[in-house]
Amino acid sequence: MRKLLLLGITVVWLSSCGNRTGFSQEDGDTLHLKYSTLLSIVRHDGYTEVNIRNPWKEGMLLHSYILVPKDGEIPEQLPHGSIIRTPVERAAVFTTVHCSLLNTLGHGGNIVAVADLKYIKIPFVQEQVRKGKIADCGNGMSPVVEKIMDVKPDIIMLSPFENSGGYGKLEDIDIPLVECAEYMESSPLARAEWMKFYGMLFGEEVQADSLFAVVDDNYQQLKSLARDAGEGRSVLIDKMVGSVWYVPGGKSTIGQMVQDAGGLYPWADDEHSGSLSLPFETVLEKGGSAEVWLYRYSSDHLQTYQELLSEYRGYRQLQPFADRTVYGCNVEKTLFYEESPFRPDWLLSDFIQILHPDKKPQSPLRYYQKLNE
Repeated sequence: MRKLLLLGITVVWLSSCGNRTGFSQEDGDTLHLKYSTLLSIVRHDGYTEVNIRNPWKEGMLLHSYILVPKDGEIPEQLPHGSIIRTPVERAAVFTTVHCSLLNTLGHGGNIVAVADLKYIKIPFVQEQVRKGKIADCGNGMSPVVEKIMDVKPDIIMLSPFENSGGYGKLEDIDIPLVECAEYMESSPLARAEWMKFYGMLFGEEVQADSLFAVVDDNYQQLKSLARDAGEGRSVLIDKMVGSVWYVPGGKSTIGQMVQDAGGLYPWADDEHSGSLSLPFETVLEKGGSAEVWLYRYSSDHLQTYQELLSEYRGYRQLQPFADRTVYGCNVEKTLFYEESPFRPDWLLSDFIQILHPDKKPQSPLRYYQKLNE
């Protein structure tokens, strides 16, 4: 469930979207985005227009936002879109990853409401909720709207989902809904680049640009290191959830990151940017002979092979289980969900170390740890 919660667009762009090299529009300046294919940002006199391409409906926009500085008048002629006065001072944030990013940008204090509190592992947020300074609005799928209205946020940040059916009562309270769709980008750096948009919302554009430059530079250096190391080990990702195994698609950020780390991924040729829902037999046939197995789990302790086997007896048929080359990421003990979407360089470092065991590590593993016997 946490995966769902945390995860958890026009082909015919405005003319600005087609040019990805600089400022070109006659009636505005297009912000250069290096990787993102879902965002389009154009500066105009008195406002900034942000368009999000719909990742599920080709040729459609998911949302348009018009950012108008609070120290200026709202222009008379504005394109269609949700108007947001910037910088945002009060935000309801429904996802742990965006709470973490705001904290990183120095704006954790701007969070006035959260949803799905039990999934937010950020000490600052938990403490502020206990003190009554941040409202706990309950379940993100059906939040207590009255609590949100009481704290009067300027925006509500949440993650959209395909065929979600909308946002219910949230659409009726006249608070802009910022649809955080960066998880649908097809590369880790494209996803991380959305921090530029979020930085704009909170008046931290310069800081967000600087942080992304660091992430980009680190990622490229690590990618080059992996390339120089040669072919890495083959890898299986994640594990059974109920009766199915959600395998990252070849075009997903995780699938792309495995390739950037030099790993051999059984689904590398797959074209999906999300996950594939597969029966165990299919995973066994296609990826059962992988040299390494990486998966995420939630526990108060480091999981053992016996505990893993107790979840699903079929795991004993996997080669990495037999070879004891399984690495788990305990999301209760690490900040995987909070950090890795906007710091893919940190996760890539883990992948490289695991997939190239002969390569001298530059830093300790941050998220994954070899299972106990």
